[in-house]
Amino acid sequence: MNSQVIRPASTAWRPIMLSTEARGSAGAALPHESAVLHVTGSATYIDDLPELRRTLHAAIGLATEAHARILSIDLSAVRAAPGVVCVLSADDIPGLNDFGPVVHDDPIFATEEVQFHGQALFAVLAEDMRAARAAARLAKVEYDRLPALLSIDEALEAGTRVLPDVALRQGDVDTAIGAAPHQLEGTVRHGGQDHFYLETHIAYVIPQEDRTFKVHSSSQHPGEVQLQVAHALGLEAKDVTVECRRMGGGFGGKESQPGQIAAIAAIGALRTGRPVKLRLDRDDDMVLTGKRHDFRIDWHVGFDDEGRILGVRFRQSTRAGYSADLTGAIADRAMFHADNAYFLPSVAIDSHRCKTHTVSNTAFRGFGGPQGMFGIEEVIDAIARKLGRDPLDVRKLNYYGITERNTTHYGQVIEDNVIHEMTAELEAGCDYRARREAVRKWNESSPVIRRGIALTPVKFGISFTATHLNQAGALLNVYTDGTVLLNHGGTEMGQGLFTKVAQVVARELQIDIDRIRVTASDTARVPNASATAASSGADLNGKAAQDAARKIKARLTEFAAAKYAVREDQVEFRANQVQAGTTVVSFAELVHAAWMARVSLSATGYYRTPKIAYDRETLSGRPFYYYAYGVACSEVAIDTLTGESKVLRTDILHDAGQSLNPAIDIGQVEGGFIQGMGWLTMEELHWDASGRLRTHAPSTYKIPAVSDIPRVFNVRLWDRAINVEDSIFRSKAVGEPPFMLALSVWHAIKDAVAASADYRVTPMLNAPATAEEILRSVDDARQRAHTP
Repeated sequence: MNSQVIRPASTAWRPIMLSTEARGSAGAALPHESAVLHVTGSATYIDDLPELRRTLHAAIGLATEAHARILSIDLSAVRAAPGVVCVLSADDIPGLNDFGPVVHDDPIFATEEVQFHGQALFAVLAEDMRAARAAARLAKVEYDRLPALLSIDEALEAGTRVLPDVALRQGDVDTAIGAAPHQLEGTVRHGGQDHFYLETHIAYVIPQEDRTFKVHSSSQHPGEVQLQVAHALGLEAKDVTVECRRMGGGFGGKESQPGQIAAIAAIGALRTGRPVKLRLDRDDDMVLTGKRHDFRIDWHVGFDDEGRILGVRFRQSTRAGYSADLTGAIADRAMFHADNAYFLPSVAIDSHRCKTHTVSNTAFRGFGGPQGMFGIEEVIDAIARKLGRDPLDVRKLNYYGITERNTTHYGQVIEDNVIHEMTAELEAGCDYRARREAVRKWNESSPVIRRGIALTPVKFGISFTATHLNQAGALLNVYTDGTVLLNHGGTEMGQGLFTKVAQVVARELQIDIDRIRVTASDTARVPNASATAASSGADLNGKAAQDAARKIKARLTEFAAAKYAVREDQVEFRANQVQAGTTVVSFAELVHAAWMARVSLSATGYYRTPKIAYDRETLSGRPFYYYAYGVACSEVAIDTLTGESKVLRTDILHDAGQSLNPAIDIGQVEGGFIQGMGWLTMEELHWDASGRLRTHAPSTYKIPAVSDIPRVFNVRLWDRAINVEDSIFRSKAVGEPPFMLALSVWHAIKDAVAASADYRVTPMLNAPATAEEILRSVDDARQRAHTP
């Protein structure tokens, strides 16, 4: 059988080697702590847990209208279906019919009115999963259809909001734009994005004695699930324990959404007294759960002859869906990141949080940051093309300064700006100038395949903008054989958090990392934990674990000094040993001796991020502890006859501070970039005229595949990076910031579209830049280029 190679394998350069050190403390390039379990299929997820006897399986009955009054629901056929034990509706909820994380406007089950196509109406409990899912389709619902608002434009025209509009002002923007030598205005749109985690939403609830419940939930925020389940059952937090060993991906989609799934299973467990498992199939997961917020961004900018921005106005309108969910904080962050890496002397931002009859959008990697950056990068590109300048030169001209022009539009002074140095290093290292000339020459002789190139920056603020969430706890138990059991409030979703936090403890106690086991996130061990989100997992939980380890170390130091008659500063921990003066014992020996002397070997740790505080009313202050930076250069090719695009090469230089684990951080940079590329080039959500999501399966919703990876993909962590703030071992967060580096791909595509019209006009391109959108943009650019 003949085989054909469609394209050569990608090549990449990664300047790290996995550590061969047994200790593997912070800073070592170690593999993920569950890597072997992942690749051998032996990692345990919730659906792999042995099911207890008499476990029931749940399925959800979904609405088939986008907006309607419910006149009647006939569940007789559902109840009579084979294997069905009972049916749950809002009437079966003993507590609150709500799982809203901030504003309580998210019913577990709809009652009188349906707000989106796919909203939960009821749930079926059956002896097996297939029986439950089959029965859930048998309901007969009579609706009185109501007008449905499905798009941002429709919501703006109708004036519907889930939250009040918000305005942010800095300087006199009208005067600045009016007096500017040049003005431009435009509108750009980008779509949403489905999280498409490998493991869909799942909860397994086990009733315990005395009306208490054990909940296994695939959740980034077990503490929130604990409260939502307790409220739904009419109980208190002490009556519900939530555990999560690992998730099969989250990306923000399991921050506020799991509460509904866990609450439904818990209501079933309360009613029947039997364990209940609820696992969504892929279609239902995509229909029922929120996505990344899509935005319409209207902009108006004034600038000088060189391209320096003098004033800019943004109107950021986002489709929130039917309820608030986390839209308030997401839209706020979009406003905060409307500058990206650029100083805006005068700016006005109006934010509209539009209510539509679609599923409520939610957290997604970047949490509004990518949406804000998308707008300003469009402005920078338009300025450059208007003036006939290289967009990179206009970007560099507008960068924040070091000692001046260094205050954001929300009043935070930037004290760690390294974007100038990083840009210069990548610009030289990837040979940007010569390649840009080569792209131009290629386009002169290639009428069909056009190429483009772009180099874009990222400046991303690190911290929860809700200040109270910037806290974490940890529990550290040292056993008499010198091994350590660690628990902290963070959750593991594949990002390597457990590995990094274990490395922190290994470094503090100077023991091998294989002497440490990190246990499942558990509300019974570390209470009141914040969500693992906002790229803060290692910052918060690493510091909390460090605090606990230092308490243990201090006790052992005091004990060793007394036992061996030396000063405490003569006690040194190193390489699984402890030296006290001239005496050297193993760590395990010292621990056992301390236990015999009745020294406590268990400690809790706590951390709260310092310096941050801002006024939610004025959107001013210091919402971020520090910033993470990055730069990326991408070169693409487009087919002007079909609209297809390919990324030929990407070079990335990313700032991870003093990396806790370069291997994991490089992987996060690569993965974040590819996911961002998917958002901007191919992942398209489509609702039909009736409000039904049509792209609800892999057959209709396309995420990047192996063949979409850049043919040359070079990623490097900046070797001069160090966090100026006292983060955990001066590292920087790396979960979200790399996502926005994919803007280099989108702008390279715009550059190629501009080339199709001989660079005579600025392309009008929206995201995602699918083949259809590129073809439309090419045709539009050529028509405008030849219109007098």
